[in-house]
Amino acid sequence: MFTLKDATYKDILSIRKLTFSDKEVTSIIGESGTGKSTLLKMLNNLISPTGGSIFYNGTNLTEIDPIALRREVVMLSQTPVLFGKTVRENLEAGLHFAEKPAIADEKLTEALHYLYLDKDLDEKAEKLSGGEQQRLALARILLMKPSVSLLDEPTSALDEELEQGVMARFIEQARAIGAVVIFVTHSKAIAETYSDRMIDLTPFSYKGGHQDE
Repeated sequence: MFTLKDATYKDILSIRKLTFSDKEVTSIIGESGTGKSTLLKMLNNLISPTGGSIFYNGTNLTEIDPIALRREVVMLSQTPVLFGKTVRENLEAGLHFAEKPAIADEKLTEALHYLYLDKDLDEKAEKLSGGEQQRLALARILLMKPSVSLLDEPTSALDEELEQGVMARFIEQARAIGAVVIFVTHSKAIAETYSDRMIDLTPFSYKGGHQDE
């Protein structure tokens, strides 16, 4: 899926070799400033490594159209981005970007309920709380059914009980379609519970020095 070779980013990350496999859920943990968000952005080609290479399914990211990549590799940032004014428009925006057909309102509502979000489709998205916006963004990704989901602190605004439930259901659906999930979390408990593999980025930071996978 993804392979990093001698990949560096400024004075933040220095990764000799790191591979993310198909059909795997990987959690990324590490001290503040060790490049967790930076790594996700590089995988999504939002920023380019200042040294080395990143490959997606054997092809260097420099040779892949960024928009085509992001239709398969979808990223959720720490602060969810809203698209359009309403809850419905936000959900439909993901389908439109992924070039997938529109679906009935019933299915849109089901996606919200699945992630414990009980909101009317015509409600203004900007009026939702931070945690509700996170769940709305996660529902948008579920509907897109990407090959890879890159999630940066996807449940940081939720209480512990809701965090557990939302992560469990998102991962459940990703596994059902054989998708890859790579998520950053501050919670070691979440990382240990919901990932097949946990990577501590601290050894890969410049502070920690070079280290093989």
